[in-house]
Amino acid sequence: MRKVFGAFLLFSIALVTSCKSSKNIASGNSTALTKLSSRKVVKKHTAADFNGNTIDAKLRVNYKDNKENIGFSVKMKIKKDEVIWLKGTKLITVFKAKITPEKVSFYSPYKRNYFEGDFSMLKELLGFDVNFNQLQNMLLGQAVLNLKETKQKVEISDTNYQMYPKNQPDLFDIFYHINPVHFKLEKQYLINEIKAQRLDINYGNYITKQDLLFPEKISIQAKENTKFTKIDIGVRSITFNSDLQMPFKIPSGYKEIKL
Repeated sequence: MRKVFGAFLLFSIALVTSCKSSKNIASGNSTALTKLSSRKVVKKHTAADFNGNTIDAKLRVNYKDNKENIGFSVKMKIKKDEVIWLKGTKLITVFKAKITPEKVSFYSPYKRNYFEGDFSMLKELLGFDVNFNQLQNMLLGQAVLNLKETKQKVEISDTNYQMYPKNQPDLFDIFYHINPVHFKLEKQYLINEIKAQRLDINYGNYITKQDLLFPEKISIQAKENTKFTKIDIGVRSITFNSDLQMPFKIPSGYKEIKL
């Protein structure tokens, strides 16, 4: 379950709503794209980020890899830039987590164990570093890296703007496909050819509510040689800008997870 928790944290989240006041925005674009500078595309993508205060969502997660194929429910609460709170259940509570910019706290009543410390837990589970801002960006459907920190190149690829760093990071190559209508991500993917690793995150149509855009669905596939992970996530209900309660206390008697 730690592996499921870690993959869920890094790769996901699909935020959708069935509210009648919402409407779908299709990902595709049948018209010819206007050529834009990378600076303009970055500016528009940054402006499309979630600018509310809180998110309160109930999710359905399906997880599959070489050995497991399971589904479970997750409650997720986010206070922007401060706290990400998660509770996973499958008849019983299987994990609870609280993530802040300073640390990761996690415990499992199912395994009766816990972890409390820095983001090394996620590095141990996932194989590379991730900080709070990167995790939050992934959960909110934004580019995992800050596009303003490095010079970007942009090309027209089918019906999207494909963007990537002019100088790719040392450990992997990263690419973003940005919708030319609302400038949210259609997909982002990372490739490490030396280790035969690839992570693809594909976003479906978007739903707009209260002038905010969120992915209707998300499909995540990670591959390393013959190993694979596939995660599909959907939202059963969602509320924005409400007062949140995030109870979290590690029970006594649980075994500490050592990294």
